[in-house]
Amino acid sequence: MRRAVVSLVMAAAVPLGLAVVGTGPVANAEVRAGFDVWTDSSMGPIKSRVWRAADGNTSKVVYLLDGLRATNDISGWEHETNAGSFLSDQGINVVQPVGGESSFYSDWYAPSNFNGQRTTYKWETFLTQNLPAQLGRQLGFSSTRNGVVGLSMGGSAALTLAAYHPNQFSYAGSLSGYLNISAPGMREAIRVAMLDAGRYNVDSMWGPPWDPAWLRNDPFVFAPRLRDNGTRVWVSAASGLPGVYDRPASLLDYYNTANGMGLEALALANSRAFQVRMASIGANNVTYSFPGQGTHRWGYWFDQVVQMMPDLRANIG
Repeated sequence: MRRAVVSLVMAAAVPLGLAVVGTGPVANAEVRAGFDVWTDSSMGPIKSRVWRAADGNTSKVVYLLDGLRATNDISGWEHETNAGSFLSDQGINVVQPVGGESSFYSDWYAPSNFNGQRTTYKWETFLTQNLPAQLGRQLGFSSTRNGVVGLSMGGSAALTLAAYHPNQFSYAGSLSGYLNISAPGMREAIRVAMLDAGRYNVDSMWGPPWDPAWLRNDPFVFAPRLRDNGTRVWVSAASGLPGVYDRPASLLDYYNTANGMGLEALALANSRAFQVRMASIGANNVTYSFPGQGTHRWGYWFDQVVQMMPDLRANIG
């Protein structure tokens, strides 16, 4: 029964995507534009948007990862928030990789055979080899003790990158991420979500549900790595109850709010399960933030960036 309930919840909510749009607050008076850095990869040239730290340092670097419906023009972080200029004002170099719809920022087995994808996603390789090398050559950015923070799809990806690349990432943040993907119904839900967001075949990513790649990319499973690496981790998810950024004014707004409520409630269940898992192995390197109100919406994610900023700045570089 539990499996059926979870699957039904996700099937109803996820098809609109693991990133519900919504304008976030402005945390500084001047919103500065980033600039483009292009990096060659096996996927072709990939664009990233970069903000230089206001104090000129090159040691404090954070990557901000997008959600399931990431587009190829700019990151949702730039489209919906001013996280780039806010963090750079605080002395942090910000890198926003652009693209990666439905990728989970992972190295896939093969191109998706449902939508005519021509190249195989190799996002983990890009983020841990191609991009840091380019940023080092072009801007002098450090490729050690970086931070990586993602929302929704990008939340689990951020923890995965830190778990397997501890020399590069000393800090990982999951905002409304799905951190227990082996839980009943989750693998089926991810399959449905990726079909809706670009007609991607999840078997091309991690193989069928029994493939070991699913376990490799499940934060609940690899949690001991984060403990043993000493990674500083930030995990947040709200209650799913509408809050300050939920003010429906039309039927579509009400539908999107309901969708965001369901997605956030599921993210909270996943994040709470991860919290229990980390406690069970004696990990004390995680900060948890579970606001009493908030849905799967950009305003709440940017609030978390503002809240985590001092912890992030103190634990990178």
